[in-house]
Amino acid sequence: MVDSLTPEQRSAQMSRIRGSNTKLEVLVRKGLHARGLRYRLGGAKLPGRPDIVLPRHRTVVFVHGCFWHGHDCPLYRLPKTRPEFWANKIGKNGARDLRVTAELEALGWRVLTVWECSLRGKAASEQTSFLDHLAETIRQTTH
Repeated sequence: MVDSLTPEQRSAQMSRIRGSNTKLEVLVRKGLHARGLRYRLGGAKLPGRPDIVLPRHRTVVFVHGCFWHGHDCPLYRLPKTRPEFWANKIGKNGARDLRVTAELEALGWRVLTVWECSLRGKAASEQTSFLDHLAETIRQTTH
């Protein structure tokens, strides 16, 4: 299938996709902060640079977009344009996610993943319930 946009238009569109401080990330961070959890951002010294690091709970949280990480949900759909390229790219992202999770767990960190579909398009009450459950999960000590 032919792309309906010129390469320049497609490039401009893709360049607007944010890698950090997305609406979803900010929603999760505000939700955790409101529930009394304090965190650090970036995790630059940790494998995979987790989005949220909770040192006190020895837990990291990744906030993943369903498309970019190939989540098996209705929000993920392989593009019809250049499907081989996208399948390869998203497959590599998934493989990297697994490798990074294993590295973090080997270092003694608990790894949690928040998927875009868990919060996007949900009613405020569902989002609140999800964030309550996430905060409870973080507070549980498994180490």
